[in-house]
Amino acid sequence: MALSRLDSLYKAVIADHSKSPHHRGVLEGVEQLQLNNPTCGDVINLSVKFNEDAIEDIAFTGDGCTISTASSSMMTDAVIGKTKEEALELAEIFSHMVQGQQDERQKKLGESELMAGVSKFPQRIKCATLAWNALKKAIERSQ
Repeated sequence: MALSRLDSLYKAVIADHSKSPHHRGVLEGVEQLQLNNPTCGDVINLSVKFNEDAIEDIAFTGDGCTISTASSSMMTDAVIGKTKEEALELAEIFSHMVQGQQDERQKKLGESELMAGVSKFPQRIKCATLAWNALKKAIERSQ
């Protein structure tokens, strides 16, 4: 597949996640964690339901740019059903990836791997990592 066609596919998947985000909403009976990106105004409210050591369910609301919303949607898909340890590993892989560091473990990210292009736009890294940082805080609070 030509690089421009692949780029178009990546952009389409990101746009789709932004327009129709997965796991959008609020989980009842679960504390919400709010994080914001003061440089651009993105805000995420994340609620995570844990079943002992596993992420049983996850949802988010908030206002954000295309990158922030798509990343939130992709993150929820990637971590649901994972253990806290696995989710923290994915957050680390994602953070390194959007900073331009290549890692064979990126495949574990699922569609979130499509966000690798953010590394070319340093001002957008905080947008892409907002949901992942919220997830890390939610896991820290649960322990």
